[in-house]
Amino acid sequence: MKNFIEEVTWRGMLHDVMPGTEEHLMEQMRVAYVGIDPTADSLHIGHLVGVMLLKHFQLSGHKPLALVGGATGMIGDPSGKSNERNLLDEATLRHNQEAIKGQLSRFLDFTSDAANAAELVNNYDWMKNFSFLDFIRDIGKHITVNYMMSKDSVKKRLSSEAAEGMSFTEFTYQLVQGYDFLHLYKNKNCTLQMGGSDQWGNITTGTELVRRIASGKAYALTCPLITKADGTKFGKSEGGNIWLDSARTSPYKFYQYWLNTSDVDAEKYIKIFTFLSKEEIEVLTEKHREAPHLRLLQKRLAEEITVMVHSAEDLENAIKASNILFGNSTSDDLKQLDEATFLDVFDGVPQAEISRAEIEAGINIVDVLNEKTGFMKSNGEARRALTANSISVNKEKVAEDFVLSSKDLINNQFVLLQSGKKNYFVVRIV
Repeated sequence: MKNFIEEVTWRGMLHDVMPGTEEHLMEQMRVAYVGIDPTADSLHIGHLVGVMLLKHFQLSGHKPLALVGGATGMIGDPSGKSNERNLLDEATLRHNQEAIKGQLSRFLDFTSDAANAAELVNNYDWMKNFSFLDFIRDIGKHITVNYMMSKDSVKKRLSSEAAEGMSFTEFTYQLVQGYDFLHLYKNKNCTLQMGGSDQWGNITTGTELVRRIASGKAYALTCPLITKADGTKFGKSEGGNIWLDSARTSPYKFYQYWLNTSDVDAEKYIKIFTFLSKEEIEVLTEKHREAPHLRLLQKRLAEEITVMVHSAEDLENAIKASNILFGNSTSDDLKQLDEATFLDVFDGVPQAEISRAEIEAGINIVDVLNEKTGFMKSNGEARRALTANSISVNKEKVAEDFVLSSKDLINNQFVLLQSGKKNYFVVRIV
């Protein structure tokens, strides 16, 4: 049995833990759960800390439960939020649950015969037939309003800072979550709930229900809410959330997000988001501090997490795509990019459209550079650049007699123009 508390402590993944938890976990195999709201059909990197906690729990010899909050997803958790969230219907929740399980299976072992194989559970399954009267009689009477009002998540929403009040639906959230813990304690022998530090109040309501109704002992553990050194929100880019689903966030963009982390954040994230050992991380951190310009930490972090979430092939393609802008890539490298990655790589690069009929007929490069795209201000400027051998089409140098045609298309719809090393222009064929 590996010491789980020791492992998550050195990794900076422990915020608060109920006394006695470490001893409880060292006695025998235990069962713990983390709740995940199925508000989308993909997890984003904000969910990853909880997933990594479950993985470390499993690696320590214990049994992890991933609870998809089908019922609580219909209510909305007030923790850390200023507004009530949109409620989802059952069909959407079920679809999201299946998609999320597929992503979790990249981290957790659900399929082996081991005693500590992971399980996916959905609280909608045990809440759907629980009538309101039964719930307030059997559960509600055990927790006082005073106790519920003392929780920080409730206090914050009822304070003068909150733009809106709090609905009764959201107020009861901690009771529903607390009942989840009681249900899993009784039916799955689950004695530990883990979550973000903003979940402490909800988790301890669960331990209280276990004590009062089942006369049992349950435990709570929370991890810090991940922040970025510059104060901006972790897990967000200019385009929104960084998702684990490649259709929502391409592996290239995913890789770039981690590659572009600051030195301070990279030192923290490599402990949380990889399974590298303490010794490996210490050596890597030391090398990074000696030559920070090489960005060794960021590169290793981006590599490890891209392979874990996507695949080694996706990592290789992401590195190739990165080299197109910053390295000595070739026309062949460029033509291997799929449309989504091509657009991600050249996001923000100026674009112009040319009709397919014109491309099929062939267009002289001088006309392409000036009249058709405006990349060059005049024919004279275009000719001078061509004479100076500074114009490339799809990463290959061209001369003034070059004619652009359909054979030059990337993905049958793009052409990449380049002047010098850093000036790019995308032509889209319509």
